[in-house]
Amino acid sequence: MRSTILVTGGTGTLGQHVVPLLREAGRDVRVLSRRGREAADGVEYVTGDLLKNEGIEAAVAGAEIVVHLAGGAKGDDEATRNLVRAAARAEAKHLVFISVIGADRVPLSWLKTQLDAEQAVIDSGVPWTVQRAAQFHDLVLKVVRSMARLPVVPNPGGLRFQPVDPRDVAARIAGLALGEPAGRVPDLAGPNVYGMDELVRGYLGARGKRRPLMPVRIPGKAGRAYRAGDNLALDGADRGTRTWEDFLDERLGATPARADV
Repeated sequence: MRSTILVTGGTGTLGQHVVPLLREAGRDVRVLSRRGREAADGVEYVTGDLLKNEGIEAAVAGAEIVVHLAGGAKGDDEATRNLVRAAARAEAKHLVFISVIGADRVPLSWLKTQLDAEQAVIDSGVPWTVQRAAQFHDLVLKVVRSMARLPVVPNPGGLRFQPVDPRDVAARIAGLALGEPAGRVPDLAGPNVYGMDELVRGYLGARGKRRPLMPVRIPGKAGRAYRAGDNLALDGADRGTRTWEDFLDERLGATPARADV
């Protein structure tokens, strides 16, 4: 008898791709959401709040597999602790967690939160799998779109990214959820490394816009970590297939051309 798979963050950027893949595999899926929804397409929705520790017991009840995708906000570590405690009490058999490449190397408070969340999963007593991934194309687009609104676009020297398509990550997460607990698995990044100037130029070119770029320096320990590439995937990491150019072509309907900036 196949048990229900609980997915937190099932309506988010990653979750909206993971949930259909689990359904296509014939699994019953329950999504924990802060807002109530009617069941649809074989997906049950339960209302709860991980940070407030509300509704979690009901969400994990009967779910042997828990896929924790909710995150990206202040308090992710505490929200994860609340979830894994409930999962342990419910005797879940597998806990899958999505984290961020560089969580243990880049000295930013948000990444420290992700590292603490990882540790909560590891210490939970529930068999676990942790997948670190690079920044999603959607997040990078949000950043460069905001920067491109400025009359002069700041260009942080040495800042590089390996943006990955959430569909590539979703395929990996779904496969991990349907498999056996695997511990820390290889990082997953996009196929290419881009400087911030290349990402901005790709976006501007796709929009047919021009902006001058102004070099700036990221100060402190975080700046040194980024210039050293500590946010990038190390040797042995896996690569997705969809590039930044593929994403822009799909999202903006135009093949990126080099912007005259």
